[in-house]
Amino acid sequence: MTRPTAVGPPGYTETLPCEPETARRARRLVSAALNTWGIGELADAGTLIVSELVSNAVRHTSCRLVRVSIRRVTNDLVRIGVTDKSHALPKMDRVTGGDETGRGLVLVDALSHRWGYDEMRWGKTIWAELVVPAC
Repeated sequence: MTRPTAVGPPGYTETLPCEPETARRARRLVSAALNTWGIGELADAGTLIVSELVSNAVRHTSCRLVRVSIRRVTNDLVRIGVTDKSHALPKMDRVTGGDETGRGLVLVDALSHRWGYDEMRWGKTIWAELVVPAC
């Protein structure tokens, strides 16, 4: 079993199995980090975002592991990321009222300040940023 570890400017990361149950552990990591930083008001959006990003990795890749990270990029910006070894890039599909799937990135787009992905030689990280409200 892996344990969360601190990384770079304040942040946490955890490597987890690429399976549906991982979304729950990822939500706990994000919630704990946001509460530790005193910005628990972002937990609802942050946990939904990480849940969608993990679910997309589980659904659309054949990876065994994903890495979930949350970083305090600046005092007013938090970045949540999910890294996998797949080269398949995310795309936001058009969703109609009767569709039962395909809403993940639409939700991420609506809840985040911005989102995107970073390609690497061996895979990618999909990330979303939340703005920390002014005190």
